[in-house]
Amino acid sequence: MAPGQSQSSSETGGFDVEFRSVVKHFADVRAVDDVSFALKRGSFHSFLGPSGCGKTTSLRLIAGFEQPDSGSVEIAGQSVVGVPAYRRPVNMVFQHYALFPHMDVAANVGYGLRQRRPRADAAEIDKRVAEALELVRLPHLGKRRTWELSGGQQQRVALARALINRPTVLLLDEPLAALDRKLRREMQIELQNLQREVGITFVLVTHDQEEALSMSDTIGIMKDGRIVQFGTPEELYDAPVNRYVADFVGESNFFSGSVASCDEVSAAITTPSGLTLQAPFSRLGGKLQPGSKAAIAVRPEVIGLWQPGAVPAGLDISRPARLLNRIYLGDHSEFQVEADGLGAVLVRLPKHSTEGQGINGGALEPGDQVIMGWKRDRALALSEA
Repeated sequence: MAPGQSQSSSETGGFDVEFRSVVKHFADVRAVDDVSFALKRGSFHSFLGPSGCGKTTSLRLIAGFEQPDSGSVEIAGQSVVGVPAYRRPVNMVFQHYALFPHMDVAANVGYGLRQRRPRADAAEIDKRVAEALELVRLPHLGKRRTWELSGGQQQRVALARALINRPTVLLLDEPLAALDRKLRREMQIELQNLQREVGITFVLVTHDQEEALSMSDTIGIMKDGRIVQFGTPEELYDAPVNRYVADFVGESNFFSGSVASCDEVSAAITTPSGLTLQAPFSRLGGKLQPGSKAAIAVRPEVIGLWQPGAVPAGLDISRPARLLNRIYLGDHSEFQVEADGLGAVLVRLPKHSTEGQGINGGALEPGDQVIMGWKRDRALALSEA
């Protein structure tokens, strides 16, 4: 069972989707490997991971497009193993929307209702279509052809078509991948608002960490068919269980080496260059053992840069460094520096940072010398696994 998910739905009565030791093979490939989790009713969950990690197969197991080789899949407390997709209280929005070009928007939205038996009368279908279009903020586009719509409008039509059947669970298979960055951000907010308004459990599959972090109540980080960590966005970012999660969620600088010593709360790691760094354990990660391989993870936003002679007191780690480049990104700037004994380090400073005086103002040029550093309690000692 994933961390924080030990209770069953019978104990809480509040889960819409549960996997219990689910296994799915494709030939010799174990696409889903003994996966267990539970998604709270009315929540927004994301599966996040690289291609081939098992996230899409997990979604297809919920949808009924695949059946598990072993284990149990439950929706709203009922086992759906062996139940075909068309009999499950689930709808799905695909990456390419799959809208019918020969139908107008209203016909696309009402398609599912017209296939049901017994079929609702025309007046009821029209009413439900109007309600669905109002829900996705397209009330006046019912007579438009789908090919006359923008990408964002097409996605909303696909959402309306999925929601009109009032499913228990709505599955989203990378639905924002085809949109440009600005529109994708707008649709992330729209999806969040829509999910809260309808109160339906949303399950999203994505490889985009920003998308998952910005929208989800919970996220399952997957690797090789398993869930490595299950938790809130804050837990995954601030308390990753190992280097894999810290590397996949957000950006980090990793300084690998061997554990020189450790106590109940922290570890000291010696890098190949001979430098010893110390940091606390992640509160959700395991303890490290002397001699094991590990890494100190430092997020770029917790590192400071100073001109020589202007370093504040209280730093636990400070190293001379050479500025390699600077990228201006509006509200913040990113700096690549070469630090003595640490190699290339990414540093992220807000535009109005008071600590990097002279740096954000553009006074430094590539090749200039700086001092970089951080406080020990802002870093994490993580296993390499």
